[in-house]
Amino acid sequence: MKNTNRGTRKKKKRNRQILAVTWFFVCLFFLMMGYTCHYAVTHRQALMNNSYNSRQEILVAQNSRGTIYAAGGQALARTEIDGDGKETRVYPYANMFSHAVGYAVNGRFGIEAQANYYLINSNTRLSEKVASDVAGEKYPGDSVITTLDVDLQQIAYDSLGMYKGAVIVSEPRTGRILAMVSKPDFDPNEIDVIWDDLIKDKESSVLLNRVTQGLYPPGSTFKIVTALEYIRENPDSYSQFAFQCNGRFTHGEERINCYHGTSHGNEDFKKAFAKSCNSAFASIGLELNRAKFGNTLNDLLFNQELKVDFSYNQSKLVVNEDTTDAEVMQAVIGQGTTQITPLQLNMITSAIANDGMLMKPYLIERVETSDKSVVKQFSPDSYKRLMSEEEAQIMTELMEEVIKSGTGTKLAGASYTAAGKTGSAEYNQVKTDSHAWFTGFAPAEDPQVCVTIIIEGAGSGGDYAVPIAKRILDACFAE
Repeated sequence: MKNTNRGTRKKKKRNRQILAVTWFFVCLFFLMMGYTCHYAVTHRQALMNNSYNSRQEILVAQNSRGTIYAAGGQALARTEIDGDGKETRVYPYANMFSHAVGYAVNGRFGIEAQANYYLINSNTRLSEKVASDVAGEKYPGDSVITTLDVDLQQIAYDSLGMYKGAVIVSEPRTGRILAMVSKPDFDPNEIDVIWDDLIKDKESSVLLNRVTQGLYPPGSTFKIVTALEYIRENPDSYSQFAFQCNGRFTHGEERINCYHGTSHGNEDFKKAFAKSCNSAFASIGLELNRAKFGNTLNDLLFNQELKVDFSYNQSKLVVNEDTTDAEVMQAVIGQGTTQITPLQLNMITSAIANDGMLMKPYLIERVETSDKSVVKQFSPDSYKRLMSEEEAQIMTELMEEVIKSGTGTKLAGASYTAAGKTGSAEYNQVKTDSHAWFTGFAPAEDPQVCVTIIIEGAGSGGDYAVPIAKRILDACFAE
C-alpha cells in the first residue's frame, strides 16, 4: 500500500513538472509571437525595404513609383511611362538634388531609399484603381512631399560652385531641412550609365553625402563645444577670463599657433571666441575637467547613434581622464582626432538657436495619394535638450560677437542680425591647407534659419564660407 501511494505521488509530481514545462513553452511561444507582431508593425518600413522581401516585387509590379515633391510643389523625382509601358525614373533638377533625393536603381539612396515604403504603395481611391484596372495600367503610387526648398537649394548649390563640400540649411524650431547640397555630385538620370565607373573608382567619393556622412576636423567651429564646457565649469567666473595672445601657446614640447600666427593681444572670453584665438583656447583646454568634458561631448551626441531617418556617420571625439595634455590642446580647437559631420554641427547650432532644445532633423513633410489625400503627416518632434536656456543665451551672445567684431564680419551690416562661428580646419601636414567652415543662424534674436557650410581645402572660413552663408541668409530675409 505504501509503495502504491509513493508511486502515485511520483507520478503526480512528474505530471506537474511536465505541465510546468509545457506552459513555459506555451507562454514563450505567445511572447515570441507578440514580439514578432510588434516588430513587424513598428519596423514595417525596414522589413519592406529589405532586399530579401519579395513583397517589394509584387508592389512594384502593381504600382508605379510615386513622385517626390519639394515643399513648393516642384517635382524632384517622377516616373514617366512610355507607350510600351516602360517606366523611367526622371529627376528634373539633375545634379542639384542628387544626394538629398538620391536614386532608385542599382540599390536606393537618399529620399528614394528613406521613403521607398511609401513610394511603392498606393492608397489611391478604389474608383481610380478600378479605372486603372480597366485601362490595364498600374495603380499610381503615393507621393512624398519633402521639406526641401528649391530656391534655397539652388542658391546653396550655385554658391558652392566647383568646390567640394557641403551645405545644410534648416529650421531650428522645427528640425525641417530646407536645403542639402553635397559636392562633387552626379546626375541621377545617368546613374545606370556612370555606375560601373563609380564602383570601379576606389578613390571616388561622388556618391558620399558629405552633409550627413562626411567626417571632417571641425577646426575653430568646435570652440562652440569648448566654450560651452568652460562656461559649465566656471558659471560665475568665465566672463573674468583674461589672456595675452602673442600668436602662439606653448606647453611643454607642444605648441599651438593662432591662424597665420596672428597676435590677438589682450583678450577676454568674448574676444577670444570672436577672434577665434587658438592660443587662448589651448590654455582653456588645459584647465578643463576631462571627465566632465567627456560628459558634455556625450550631451552633444558625439560617439553615438543619431535618431534620424537617413544614412549618417557618427561624429567622433573621446576625452577622458587618460587624454594627454597634447591631445586636449588639439581637441579643444577642433583638430587632432576630432571628426564631425556638417549635419551634427548644424544640430548643435540649431539647439543653441532654439534655447538649448534640439528638434529632430527631418526631410519628409507628408505622404499623399495621387488625388492629394494625406496618408501620413510628419510633425516637428523634440530630440533632446543639449543645454540649458541660459547656456544657449550665452552661446548666442558669443556667436553674435563673431559677426560684429570677429571672424564673421562679412555677415555684418545686413538687414537681419546673425550669430555664428567660423572655422579653418587643417587636414594634413601642410599648415596652409585648411577646410573653410561656417555655422550660424539668423535673426540672432529670433532664429528662423540655421546654416552650416564646409568648403574643402578653401582656406579661411571667414573668407570663403561666410559669403556663402550671406547669400543664403539674404535670400531667406530678402525685403
